[in-house]
Amino acid sequence: MMSGKHFKAHEVSCYIKYFIFGFNIIFWLLGVAFLGIGLWAWSEKGVLSNISSITDLGGFDPVWLFLVVGGVMFILGFAGCIGALRENSFLLKFFSVFLGIIFFLELTAGVLAFVFKDWIKDQLNFFINNNIRAYRDDIDLQNLIDFTQEYWECCGAFGADDWNLNIYFNCTDSNPSREKCGVPFSCCTKDPAEDVINTQCGYDIRAKAVSEQRTFIYIKGCVPQFEKWLQDNLTVVAGIFIGIALLQIFGICLAQNLVSDIEVVRESCLFT
Repeated sequence: MMSGKHFKAHEVSCYIKYFIFGFNIIFWLLGVAFLGIGLWAWSEKGVLSNISSITDLGGFDPVWLFLVVGGVMFILGFAGCIGALRENSFLLKFFSVFLGIIFFLELTAGVLAFVFKDWIKDQLNFFINNNIRAYRDDIDLQNLIDFTQEYWECCGAFGADDWNLNIYFNCTDSNPSREKCGVPFSCCTKDPAEDVINTQCGYDIRAKAVSEQRTFIYIKGCVPQFEKWLQDNLTVVAGIFIGIALLQIFGICLAQNLVSDIEVVRESCLFT
């Protein structure tokens, strides 16, 4: 004689399923937007019509940031969305493992940055100087350097004389450029009364004595200014990184929870 009790089959949590889907659809759309911006910027420069020009870039191209970040966000968002919507355990596992790898890399980078501070400082110096050489070669790179120097009120990696590395700004006698012994306008101290930016404010400034240069341009380099900014905003920076880490851990846990539900449901179906 059969019992009157009925056992309810295990079900996949709809709350977790649609939360992961909603979270990742936003993530996926942001990835598409970043990729779109990057590809549009490359098409404006003519890179897409001449792929070999990628290797001709003398310095860092900021468009790479949009393409790499957008690509990662697109892949993760796609895997998370489809995996949750279709209850595909393979895509959900891929999402959680990939997110776990990114978390591990971020954690490793943070530890290494703390341990090898001097090496990171040297690499940052090399990176900035390499891009100073290519300042006029790419408009996006130029805008990035100008923004950095204006925001941190700095000039060059460790000082204004770093601009001797650029063929247009160096102080050699053979330099025919009008910008000889100068610096970009972003190195100039700002006058609040000026409504229009004077793009020629840095002309011939490094031909003057250092004591006189202080009146017109920023003397400190961007590497020490960046270090000072990090120290002044350590709490905010740490809070942002902790928040990102918690979101990643939360996403991994939800994905793994949903995978467990899916596998339990599949097993229960095999025995019914």
